[in-house]
Amino acid sequence: MAKIEEKIEELVTKPITDLGYRVYDVMYVKEGKDNFLRIFIDNDKGISLDDCEKVNDAITDMLDEADLIKDQYFLEISSPGVERNIRKDKHFEESIGKEVNIKLFKPLENKEKEITGILKDFDKETVKIETDKNEEITIPRNNISSIKWAFKW
Repeated sequence: MAKIEEKIEELVTKPITDLGYRVYDVMYVKEGKDNFLRIFIDNDKGISLDDCEKVNDAITDMLDEADLIKDQYFLEISSPGVERNIRKDKHFEESIGKEVNIKLFKPLENKEKEITGILKDFDKETVKIETDKNEEITIPRNNISSIKWAFKW
């Protein structure tokens, strides 16, 4: 996680928690010519548009005053969704036993660049999943482009 994302998460966690939500993730990304600060919130009941609006209203002035981002950006508050990204160790811990979809930078020996399976374990270097063929695969974390919860539509 980028340093700016860590600082923003630290800044907004208390007011978001005080409203009854959890900060799931913070992402600061450039897309085209625009910058986006995305704050993903969660709770046990699910997230509605009203929830996003409450959080937006509670943190906008605080973010402006802190002035951590010098460039113009768009603030987006949302739920992490059913196919939530797994980026932090706490996300991996919450995801043990869940089905995940992993996209790789380089294919593994079986030539696949995308693998779906049950997340079994992880450490700083690797992620272990069990495929539907009962194969346990160990994947280097530095080869993972993205990892998300898998959701069957």
